[in-house]
Amino acid sequence: MATLVGSPWMRIRVLPEVAPPFFRKSSFYKLNISKLGRNFPIYASSIPGPIDALPKKVEGQVRVRFAPSPTGNLHVGGARTALFNYLFARSKGGKFVLRIEDTDLERSTKESEEAMLQDLSWLGLDWDEGPGVGGDYGPYWQSERNAMYKQYAEKLLKSGDAYRCFCSNEELEKMKEIAKLKQLPPVYTGKWATATGEEVEEALAKGTPYTYRFRVPKEGALKIDDLIRGEVSWGLNTLGDFVIMRSNGQPVYNFCVTVDDATMAISHVIRAEEHLPNTLRQALIYKALGFPMPYFAHVSLILAPDRSKLSKRHGATSVGQFREMGYLPQAMVNYLALLGWGDGTENEFFTLEQLVEKFSIGRVNKSGAIFDSTKLRWMNGQHLRALPSEELTKLIGERWKSTGILTESEGLFIKEAAELLKDGIDLVTDSDKALSNLLSYPLYATLASSEGKPVVEDKLSEVAASLVAAYDSGDLHGALEEGHAGWQKWVKNFGKSLKRKGKSLFMPLRVLLTGKLHGPDMGASVLLLHKAGTCGLVAPQAGFVTLDERFKMLREVDWEAFNKDQPHLESAATASH
Repeated sequence: MATLVGSPWMRIRVLPEVAPPFFRKSSFYKLNISKLGRNFPIYASSIPGPIDALPKKVEGQVRVRFAPSPTGNLHVGGARTALFNYLFARSKGGKFVLRIEDTDLERSTKESEEAMLQDLSWLGLDWDEGPGVGGDYGPYWQSERNAMYKQYAEKLLKSGDAYRCFCSNEELEKMKEIAKLKQLPPVYTGKWATATGEEVEEALAKGTPYTYRFRVPKEGALKIDDLIRGEVSWGLNTLGDFVIMRSNGQPVYNFCVTVDDATMAISHVIRAEEHLPNTLRQALIYKALGFPMPYFAHVSLILAPDRSKLSKRHGATSVGQFREMGYLPQAMVNYLALLGWGDGTENEFFTLEQLVEKFSIGRVNKSGAIFDSTKLRWMNGQHLRALPSEELTKLIGERWKSTGILTESEGLFIKEAAELLKDGIDLVTDSDKALSNLLSYPLYATLASSEGKPVVEDKLSEVAASLVAAYDSGDLHGALEEGHAGWQKWVKNFGKSLKRKGKSLFMPLRVLLTGKLHGPDMGASVLLLHKAGTCGLVAPQAGFVTLDERFKMLREVDWEAFNKDQPHLESAATASH
């Protein structure tokens, strides 16, 4: 509820919904939008009819909107606002409307608009009305609604709630300077608010440019019950008469947003807290035009780790950037939902469908949310590993082929490699390094490292001699051909022959066969290396060291040199890198 206090105005009741269409149907052509959002052509729409035919209220109808300005990339803050609107609409069986606020003609671009639409579609936030979909409340671009804004501005002029202001820019600047000297808010002094009809006619006759100013009550206060922040109030004496139409005929933001939300039957306005100050102007316009007001809910800002407003200086901040970096849409949606919202449990893993089921505006936190890129990366890994095996293999296989590590994107080798390496992959792009590490053989760096020294000193040369003999005899090759069962049988017998088991057996084997001290399951790794040497999928530039080449290197190792004290030992990780 919003209330004007201490003024001659009546109480303003905030109604949760306004009514069904009262404009004739827009002449949109329906466009099926793919999840990748390839193209979004702009279609002209019919101009709405007379402004006096107000709709009847429909109890329980939920309609929300996301209204981006196409002046740049879709920021993660805007994406979260869109998500909260989407979740609220879907959880209430309502409508999610997309409106393009493109009245800033100098900064708005078609490219930015298309990128935004593609990002929203990629996130899975499909809109019920708007660009490419149409609807009964169009047009859905503000630039196509100018005739309507002018009609409503004229209505306010006739009712006396607005007046023409012929002040020049110089006069307005002088008013600001005087107010600053008096330590007063820079409000309009009202020079033309009390002008006579003759004075106005004289200015019109001279062709003096003018704006339309809204006449603000000089006394009282406005209160609203914000669904997130509770009661918020403003004193009307801090505002001053504000412009609703510029001298070039273009509407000011607060005016066209109010007209759009009312005529599009928006029941709940869920937006960022930076729009909270705009609510005072908009509420006054709602009242003057006789529009029922929606519920308001102002979501906190997304902050950087230093608690400043998240910006480009903190790294990637747009949805498109995260998409290019290899993040999954379901992970982005999951993480954005948790920035200021939770279901009251310790659970942090949600699908979009689960979010719709659990979302409540009452659980949105009014304090700022910290954007943690490390946690986002971790969450992406959780969603990546939760993908069906076929989908995960397809994603990673296509990545390996596109980056030139493999020559094909499908096959048993790729499936087994993806399954083995997935636990070390948080982003699809991580798969390049994971496979390259598996295919590499930094044996000498590991033997020379400080971490490798205890393994070398544990008679590694004797294990190496027995391993080379097993390879030369064909025993190891035969075991690898048999697969996992053959490998296990061979390892067991090999350990018995050396009287080794557990770590004293597997650590030297890992170093000798993989060239590393750590990594995924050794048996699966060696079996994959064997397949890599026979499947013909590994590209020449991948840096793959085959088993034959590895055993050739083992035969040439000068074990005495590695057993001597070495003064400049590197860590295995540094040397390998």
